Amino acid sequence: MTLAPTTPATGPGASSRTAGTGMVVIGRNEGARLVRCLEACAREGGPVVYVDSGSTDGSPDAARRLGATVVALDMAIPFTAARARNEGFAALMRQHPGTARVQFLDGDCELAAGWLAAANDFLDAHPEIAAVCGRRLERFPEASVYNRLCDIEWNTPVGEALACGGDVLIRSQPLAAAGGYRDDLIAGEEPELCVRLRAAGWKIWRLGHDMTWHDAAMTRWMQWWRRNVRSGHAFAEGAALHGAPPERHFVAQTRRALLWGGALPVVLLAATLAWWPLAVLWLAYPLQWLRVALKLRRAGQPIPWTQSAFFLQGRFAEAVGALRFWWGRTTERRSAIIEYK
Repeated sequence: MTLAPTTPATGPGASSRTAGTGMVVIGRNEGARLVRCLEACAREGGPVVYVDSGSTDGSPDAARRLGATVVALDMAIPFTAARARNEGFAALMRQHPGTARVQFLDGDCELAAGWLAAANDFLDAHPEIAAVCGRRLERFPEASVYNRLCDIEWNTPVGEALACGGDVLIRSQPLAAAGGYRDDLIAGEEPELCVRLRAAGWKIWRLGHDMTWHDAAMTRWMQWWRRNVRSGHAFAEGAALHGAPPERHFVAQTRRALLWGGALPVVLLAATLAWWPLAVLWLAYPLQWLRVALKLRRAGQPIPWTQSAFFLQGRFAEAVGALRFWWGRTTERRSAIIEYK
């Protein structure tokens, strides 16, 4: 089945096309980014709930001034983005039980003009689709190579998708029926929810329309490293939850991380120590960098050589994250949230 994206909606007719849509924003110490986010939400005219996770920068007061209902999480309970989204959704439905659709947003994002109307039109036309997302763009891709990599990462294929990200317009009924996000996941909660939605017979779709402007604010290598550690943790936990056929959720990503970032370097180091000429086997890494770079270049990626280099480095961070998950599972210790900002 081929579904065409709807025409972007702007102007006075857009608000009537977003009736019945509420917004849930989550954040912690986002400062000016949160103000931009909530101002854009206010322009849409629907109810807005802001869920704050222990901010110390006055974010809750700023949200109230902008007309949002504020939910302050009890920080004595382990925080996750999934938990924040669930509590925001619950508050929205208590106050506005007729809300048919919810736009979830991270507090460092700003809605693009026309997105909500276009996405609502699309869901109106396609009742089999539970959730729709669009193009997330980095606000300052030129600020660092890490921001640029994020901007490229957000540019996923248009059409039916396996998953969405943190910014998504979703129908309230299937979200509630699925039990919301798994609030014990410290990362990867959106793809995990999509696995359950698809198992219930729903579809996920990605439109070509601009959806949000995002500010990754990554300027240091360590931020990038920690973000990849978090991804590795999400891969391993997702595979543990839904790795069986037919989904095989995050199984390939977990194996790739553990191979290139864990098992292979250990084997190569042992081989080199046993007989030094075997050090030539370390050429597997530059050859893999070359192979991936050429593949990215053929696909028309803007910085294939840089992307490939960071992909390869990222495997080591992902392996750390995957091993961290399995260590926590073995020792029955809950992993703390992994933040990079």
